[in-house]
Amino acid sequence: MTTVTEAAGGAPVRTVRPRGGVSRSVRDSLVVAQRNLIRMLRIPEVVIFGLIQPIMFVVLFTYVFGGSINVPGAPVGDAQAYREFLMAGIFAQTVTFATAGAGAGIADDMHKGLIDRFRSLPMSRGAVLTGRTLADLVQTALTLVVVAVVALLIGWRTHENILKVLAGFALLLLLGYAFSWIGALIGLTVRTPEAATSGGLIWLFPLTFISNAFVPVNGMPVFLQHVAEWNPFSATVAAARLLFGNTSSRAPTSVTGAWPMDHPVLASLIWSVLIIAVFRTLAVRKYRSATA
Repeated sequence: MTTVTEAAGGAPVRTVRPRGGVSRSVRDSLVVAQRNLIRMLRIPEVVIFGLIQPIMFVVLFTYVFGGSINVPGAPVGDAQAYREFLMAGIFAQTVTFATAGAGAGIADDMHKGLIDRFRSLPMSRGAVLTGRTLADLVQTALTLVVVAVVALLIGWRTHENILKVLAGFALLLLLGYAFSWIGALIGLTVRTPEAATSGGLIWLFPLTFISNAFVPVNGMPVFLQHVAEWNPFSATVAAARLLFGNTSSRAPTSVTGAWPMDHPVLASLIWSVLIIAVFRTLAVRKYRSATA
C-alpha cells in the first residue's frame, strides 16, 4: 500500500508499506506457478506423455471390459451402461495419477539445487510448494479436458445440466489438487526424481483399484467392500457419477451402508479438504526442515 505524506518543506513524500503475509504469499505462489507453467510449455513432451496413459485406459477399459462387466441396475452386457459407469473412475484416476509427476518435479528441483536458490530470495517459504501444486493443477485440468473429449467420441454422455457437470469436474480437480500435496511431501522426502515417481505410484494403484472406479463394489470380498466404500477416491468417483447423471435409480448407493456412498458430494468435499489441510501442513514443515 502507498500513502502520501508531506515533508517539512511541503513536498509530498510517498511511503510504501510492506505487504501483509497473506498477499505476499499469494503473489509469490503465482510467480512460482507461472515459472512452472512456462517450463511445461517449453517441454511439451511432458504434457503429451501425460495424455497417453489416460487415453489408453479409456480405450482399453471401454472396448476390452465393456461387454463383460455388469453394472448394477443395468441390463446384462450393456456396454453403454458400463461406459457411463467407467468414465468417472477414469477421470478420477487421471487427476490422482498426476501426483507422481508433482512429486518427481519437486524432487528434481531439490536435486538440482533450485530450492536452495529460492531460499535465498525474500519470498514466502510455502509459496514454492503452493506454486508448484497450482501449476500441476492447470496441467491436470488440460489433461482432463482432452480425456473428456475422447470419452465423448467413444460414446460417453452426461444426463444432468451443465452446472452439475461442471461441479463434478470441479470435485475431480479438487481431489487432484489434494493428492498433489501428497506428491509434494513424497518429493521432499526422497532423494531422487526416480524414487519420487515410484513412490508416487506404488500406493496409488491399490487406492484406485480397491474402489468403485472400474468395477462394482458388490463383486469384492466383504472386507474389501468396506475399504472401497470408505476410500476417499471412491467418494469422488460416486459424486462425479451422481453429478454427471451416470447412475441408475435401480442400483443401491451403498453395499455396506457406508456414509460416504450415501452422501458422496459432501464426503468428497470433506475428504479433499482434509487431505489438503493435513498434507500441506506436513509438506511445508518438511520443506522448512529440509532447507533449514
